[in-house]
Amino acid sequence: MSNIDLVKDYLKSLQNHICTTLEDLDGQAEFLAENWQRPGGGGGESRVLSGGKLFEQAGVSFSHVFGEQMPPSATKHRPELAGKQFQALGVSLVLHPENPYVPTTHANFRFFSAGESDPVWWFGGGFDLTPYYAFREDVLHWHETAKSSCAPFGDDLYAKYKKSCDEYFYLKHRDETRGVGGLFFDDVNEAGFDDSFAFLRSVGDNFLAAYVPIIERRRDHTYGEQQKQFQLYRRGRYVEFNLLYDRGTLFGLQSGGRTESILMSLPPQVRWQYNWSPEPGSAEDDLYQNYLKAQDWL
Repeated sequence: MSNIDLVKDYLKSLQNHICTTLEDLDGQAEFLAENWQRPGGGGGESRVLSGGKLFEQAGVSFSHVFGEQMPPSATKHRPELAGKQFQALGVSLVLHPENPYVPTTHANFRFFSAGESDPVWWFGGGFDLTPYYAFREDVLHWHETAKSSCAPFGDDLYAKYKKSCDEYFYLKHRDETRGVGGLFFDDVNEAGFDDSFAFLRSVGDNFLAAYVPIIERRRDHTYGEQQKQFQLYRRGRYVEFNLLYDRGTLFGLQSGGRTESILMSLPPQVRWQYNWSPEPGSAEDDLYQNYLKAQDWL
């Protein structure tokens, strides 16, 4: 079995496990699965759950695409790979809960290989959390779990990939982070295939351990129209980041991926309001003042 086959088997099993767990948590809706083919080579399976009791929309997508030439977004930091054949595998997910007190979350886990003879390969991925009404115990649990997933592979990895996450999920035009961060890693290959793959699995296997306890603490929190409207307003920041900055979105579109699958990360409902600002001292203001800036949570 090739290295790519090993990664593909893991990613497919991860997709299955996450979807089964989320269906059980929702208790009402089920994922609809759609297989698709990419004209330039490869394809994938997109799974979307909509109108659930817990999730307004949840998307968990697997893709394995290949082609004759790397897209520009994938060679921006590796210009020597421009024009080379490539294979890209990944699981990407975005979960948009119904209750504003349950955070939105995003995660992806991916593998790239470029070139035919003696190919260059690397792993990437991570997970991040976007609360609307933030609770410090939730943020601490999220980051403690992220740190524990990195710990077996080096004492410095959590700090390194947390910093990368803070820097990546940052809206320059708003001067604020998208949420409270997590882990973001790319170009992981220095430790060799076995250890690099083990690291990816550790982060992937810890995603639910980081997120599910937060769901269980917040899913029954009462809320009203004010909280819902604030959730929809803050979702606008999610849309802005994905369409302006997200490399995964750009890679998917530039590589001729399936548009519906690429944009399923966008929330089903969202709003913008001109020149809005939170009332000083409010719960909404607490998010801006205390959470939407990079900091050492632990």
